[in-house]
Amino acid sequence: MRTNEQIAELADVFITYRSQLCHAAMKILGNRERADDVVQDAYLKIIEADAVFDVRQPVAYLYQVVRNLAIDRHRRCALESGFFACEEEGLEVPAPSGTPEAIAIGRQELGRVACALGELPERTRKAFELYRVGGLTQREIAERLGVSTTLVNFMIRDAIDHCRAALGGS
Repeated sequence: MRTNEQIAELADVFITYRSQLCHAAMKILGNRERADDVVQDAYLKIIEADAVFDVRQPVAYLYQVVRNLAIDRHRRCALESGFFACEEEGLEVPAPSGTPEAIAIGRQELGRVACALGELPERTRKAFELYRVGGLTQREIAERLGVSTTLVNFMIRDAIDHCRAALGGS
């Protein structure tokens, strides 16, 4: 367990460099809100860590934690964008007039996703729906569900993986 003094020192350094850390995350993500989420996740990760270690260069350590989390978020967003389109993008798309076969296949896939979501634990399904349908940030979901943002991140990832598996990995 780390001492309160070690945690306080690292927290002070984090707060001092917060705007620079946000800027570093934004360079990777290209989005201010996501960068803020990453910096908050980094803060929680650092403060909640139970490991005992001596951080000799706290600023470099904090930048590395933020950089790693930003890269992870960027990769996850890239993966998710392959599955989910932004709502506004759909406003310009004409109504589908696919073949009856394509419509039937789409309905079957939608049914499999709905069943997959129904198989998830209630809290995981709720986190996924609040994030994807409700448009809430992971921080807002964490507050609403009374859990950490890290757990919300894992629940959303698990829901996406479960839906992907229900569709046969497509």
